[in-house]
Order: sequence, then structure tokens, then C-alpha cells
Amino acid sequence: MRIRPVGAHALLLDCTAPTDIAEAGSDIPEAAMVEAWRAELWRRRERGDLVAVEIVPAARTVLLDGLPDPTTTAEQLTRWAPVVAPATTRPNQANANVDEAADVVVPVCFDGPDLPAVAGHWGVDVPAVRHRLTSTRFRVAFCGFAPGFPYLTGLPTELALPRLATPRPRVPAGSVALAGPYAGIYPGASPGGWLLVGRTDLVLFDVAADPPARLGPGTTVRMVAA
Repeated sequence: MRIRPVGAHALLLDCTAPTDIAEAGSDIPEAAMVEAWRAELWRRRERGDLVAVEIVPAARTVLLDGLPDPTTTAEQLTRWAPVVAPATTRPNQANANVDEAADVVVPVCFDGPDLPAVAGHWGVDVPAVRHRLTSTRFRVAFCGFAPGFPYLTGLPTELALPRLATPRPRVPAGSVALAGPYAGIYPGASPGGWLLVGRTDLVLFDVAADPPARLGPGTTVRMVAA
């Protein structure tokens, strides 16, 4: 992990750089390292060990903003060791020891126009795609693209999918989609190039809510067939 100064009161943690854990022989995906640092920093802030206005995870980095003393914080970061959580796979009935009480359940109608294309990429039939999505315990890695748009990790890296060659001019709100290694849900109607596999009525972004985004970083998510 490399620490970079950003302006006068921010630091950027680059999780693409080698870490002590990785150098010890563990093959840890970048997304897992980002999540480990996000969770560690949130815990440190709650305990009073860290003063930061914003902790913002992204695909490969975590931004700390609003630091009163970035130099001291950078020194602290070199002494902290985040714990990498296990993959967010959903337990089956034979191994149901993972607490799912805090999961956000997303009812999904799996009728997306790109389901056959996803099945083709994965070398399975459409029911197998639905089964894969409903048997995966996703985690929100970060939000981006549009307010409240969650990038969900949990699918194996070998199932990464290409985006559409030509984005759609309008994707309906609530569309459940796949692209690259991520699943995502469009919080509002917008252009988009992800592969659409279904739709949900769950409201993902409400400016009057606290917090406005229903699925924030670190939230675990389960999709169920509606």
C-alpha cells in the first residue's frame, strides 16, 4: 500500500502497490485490500484513533479527506494492519455460519434483455445465471458513476464481463446489471453500457434520507428472485 498526499488535507491510499501481506505470499485481490482498509479506517475513526471528514473507497484506492495533520496520519497508517475478510460468498444450508442479519435483501425480477448474452459468456444457461446471482453474497465496494450507484463485488474474477460496444441511451431506474467483475444497480434512469439481467423496485437514492444512498460501501447484499 502506497500513501500519496493530495492537496493540503488529504491522503490517497493506493492499494495496487505491494503490501506486507502480499509480499508474504498471499494473493489478495485489490478489491479485498480496498475493503480491508475501508473497514479498518472506519473502525479507527469510530474509536477516535483517526480524525477524517471523508473516507472514500474506489476500485483501487481509498481517499482520506479533511485530515488536520496528514503527515501524522500517514505515519499512523504505516503501523496499522487491516484484516482482509473472506470472500463474500453466500453460505449454503450445509454451511450457514455466516451472519446474514445485516444483509440488504434486493428483490430482483430476472428478465433483463442481456441474460442470454451473460449466459453465453459464462457458458451456462439462463437459469444458471439466476442461480449464480441469487447464491452470491455481494458487498458494496464503492459508489460511483451516478449518486447511489453501488459497485458490488462477490463474483469470481473469471466471470468478468465486457460492457456493451455501444451504450444504451437510457437504462431504466432499478436495472440490475453486470460489467467487468462487478454487479450494479442503476439508482435512476441514465445512459449505460452494462449488461442488464433484471430490475428491482428498491429505492437506492433519496436526497431526503440519511444517508441518501441505500447501499453504501461495506454493505452486504443478497439478491432474491421476485
